[in-house]
Amino acid sequence: MKRFCYLIIVSLACHLASAQSTPELCQGAYFTEQQGRSFLAEHVPTSKKDWETRAQQIKQRILEGGELTQLPPRPKSKPIIHSKREMDGYTIENVAFESIEGYYVTGNLYKPLNQKGPFAAILCPHGHTREPNARFLEPMQFRCGNLARMGAVVFAYDMVGYSDSQLKEHKIPKAFKLQTINSIRALDFLLSQPNIDKNRVGVTGESGGGTQTFMLTALDPRIKVSVPVVMVSAYFFGGCVCESGMPVHKKGDFQTNNVEIAALAAPRPMLLVSDGGDWTKNNPQDEFPHIQKIYALYGKANNLENHHLPDEKHDYGPSKRAAMYRFLAKHLALDISKILKADGSIDESHTPLLDRKELEVFNDTHPRPAKAATDVEAVNALLK
Repeated sequence: MKRFCYLIIVSLACHLASAQSTPELCQGAYFTEQQGRSFLAEHVPTSKKDWETRAQQIKQRILEGGELTQLPPRPKSKPIIHSKREMDGYTIENVAFESIEGYYVTGNLYKPLNQKGPFAAILCPHGHTREPNARFLEPMQFRCGNLARMGAVVFAYDMVGYSDSQLKEHKIPKAFKLQTINSIRALDFLLSQPNIDKNRVGVTGESGGGTQTFMLTALDPRIKVSVPVVMVSAYFFGGCVCESGMPVHKKGDFQTNNVEIAALAAPRPMLLVSDGGDWTKNNPQDEFPHIQKIYALYGKANNLENHHLPDEKHDYGPSKRAAMYRFLAKHLALDISKILKADGSIDESHTPLLDRKELEVFNDTHPRPAKAATDVEAVNALLK
C-alpha cells in the first residue's frame, strides 16, 4: 500500500513540478472522467479509412510535438557490453550505448541459455519509483529473467536520471523527446543482436514505462506486440514531463488522448493491464471497448485483451506479470512451460535478485566514457 501511495504521489508531484503556462500541454488529469468518456464517444471512427486518417493525424502530432520528425544521426560507436553472468536458464550482461552523440542509454541484456533460436525480442522500460533504481528492483529483474527463460532476448533500460543513467535529474524539459529517442535506439540495439526473429518483437512497461510502451508502439511498426501496464486512460495524460511535458496531445483545435495513441497499435496484438486503484480503473467499460471498436475495423478484435484487477493498485506485481507472460507467450511463440508450476501457476523462483553493483554498467572497472554529457544543459544542447 505504501508503494502504491508513493507511485501516485510521484506522478502527481511530477505533474505539479512540470506545470507550465503552455496551453497545449495536457498534463496529469487534464480531463475529468466524464470528459474522457465524452471525448471517446465523439471520436468513434466510422470506417477503417476514417480511423487511418485520424491515426495519421495523431502520429504526426506526436512527431511534431515531441520534435521527432527528424531524429538525430545514429552514433557510430560500438555498444559497451560486459560482465556476462550465467543464471538458471538465461544470461545477463551490462550494456550501454549512445542513443545520440554524447548520451548513453544504460541497461541489462537478458538472453536465453542453452536454447536454439531464432529468438523473440522484448523491450522492458520501467516506471517511476521512490529512489532512482527502478531497473534493479524486483519487478524488472523478475519479468526480464522469466521472459528470457521463456525464449526471448530482453533489454531492460533506464529512464533519464534513473539507475546508472548519466544524468542525475529526471525532469528535464525535453525528457519526452529524449526517452522516445532512447526507446527507438534501444529497439535498434535489441534487433542488432544475433539470431533475432524480427517478426516476434514486443514491448512492455508499467506506469511511465507504460507510456513509453504505447508511444513506441504508436511510432515504430517494428513492434509487433504491446503490453502497456497501468497507464492507458481516457482522462489521465501522464503526470511527468517525460510523458506530457511536450505538446504531443494538442495543437490548436486538434486534441487526442492516450487511448487514441494506444489504439495506433491496431491491429497488432495488445494487452491492456489495469487495476481498480488508479486512472486505469475504468478500462473494462471505457478504454478497452473503444480501442476494441478500432481493432474490429481490421477484423482483429480478438487481438486486443484487457486484464483488469479491480482490487489491486498501481504496480507491476505478480498477477500483472502473470497475465503479461501468458499474452506474450501466445503472440510471440514463447515457451510458457519454462515458468510454470505443476498446477499451471506462474513460478518466478528461478530468477534470483542480483545486487545493484552486479547490474550497473559504469563502475571503477568500466568507467563512464569521457564524452558523456552529464549535466542538463549539455544534454539539452545535444537534443537541439
